[in-house]
Amino acid sequence: MHDKGDKRDDPLYNSGKLLQRSKGNAMIKIFGHKAPDTDATCSALIWAWYLNEVKNKPATAHVLGTPNTEAAFVLKRWGFDCPEVLEDVADGDKVVIVDTNNPGELPANINNADIRQVIDHHALAGGLTTKGPINMTIRPVAATATVMYSNMRKPALEQMPDAIKGLVLSCILSDTLEFRSPTTTPRDVSIAHRMAKDLGLDIPAYAAEMFAAKSDISHFSDAELLRLDSKIFEVGTTKLRVSVLETTAPQVVMDRKADLIASMQAVAAEDGVDQVLLFVVDILNEASTLLIANDTVKSIAEKSFGVSVTGDTVLLPGVVSRKKQIIPNLKV
Repeated sequence: MHDKGDKRDDPLYNSGKLLQRSKGNAMIKIFGHKAPDTDATCSALIWAWYLNEVKNKPATAHVLGTPNTEAAFVLKRWGFDCPEVLEDVADGDKVVIVDTNNPGELPANINNADIRQVIDHHALAGGLTTKGPINMTIRPVAATATVMYSNMRKPALEQMPDAIKGLVLSCILSDTLEFRSPTTTPRDVSIAHRMAKDLGLDIPAYAAEMFAAKSDISHFSDAELLRLDSKIFEVGTTKLRVSVLETTAPQVVMDRKADLIASMQAVAAEDGVDQVLLFVVDILNEASTLLIANDTVKSIAEKSFGVSVTGDTVLLPGVVSRKKQIIPNLKV
C-alpha cells in the first residue's frame, strides 16, 4: 500500500492509473450522462480518485457510452484507460451521479439504485428518487470539475496528483471553450490557471490540442455525429434531440451537411423524438450554424433566435452554449 502522506511522487498516480479497491457490493459507481463528453467522463474519474484516496470509500468510474474524441484524447494524454461502459444499474447499487441530474440522461433503472450524491452544474431537472437524504451540489459554474475542486479541502488539494489536475483543467477548458463560453465564471478561470501553472502547461496550446481532437469526426457515421454530443429536451409537447458539434474546423462538418440532414428523420424516428436540431459550433469565431432540415426546424429557428431562414442553414453569431444560449431560447 502506498504512503497516504504524499502521493504526488507515486508513479501509479502520476501515470493516471488509479487504484480501484473493490469490496463487492460496497463499491460506489460514479458516472455522468449519456453521450459522455470530457466533463462527464473525467469528472467521474476525478471523484473516484477523491473517494478512494481521500475519503477511503471504494469507488469506480464508469461511462454511459463511448466518450467523444476530445474526451478520448484527454484520457490518453493523462494516462487513463477509458472507464468501463455501464449499460444499467441494479436495484440497490450505490451510485454517485456527476454532470447531470436529469433521469432521461441516466440508466433506465436509476431510481431503483441507491443514489448517494449528485454533483452538477446544470439546471435542476427533477425526477430522481433517492432512498434517503443525500449530498447534492449544483453550482452555477461552467464545469462539474470546478464544483468538485471547490468541494475539496486543502489536504485533498495538496495531494492531488498531476494526472487528476490534468483532468480538472481539461474539463474546464472543454466546457468553457477555453473561456469563450458565456457559462464561464471567474472560479472556472482561476482553477484552470492554477492547474496549468502546477502542470507547467500553456493553456492556449493545450486547448488547441483538445479542440483539434474534438474536430476529428472522420470515423463517425452521420447518425453517430447527430448523437455524439446530444441531449433530449421537451419544449411544450415537442420532444427535441439537441445536438452540438464543437469544432475548430466547421467546414469539415458542413461538407457533410446534405448527408446529415438526410439522416435526421431516421434518427428522430429511432430515438422517439419529433426533430433533431444540429448546431455546428465554430469555437474560434464564436458562432453556431444550425442545419435546417425542414419547415418545422425553420420555424423553431426563427421563433427561438429571431432570425430569417432562407436556406438549409442559418448562422447564429455569438451562440456557443447549449446550456445557456440554446436550450433557454427554444420555442416551437
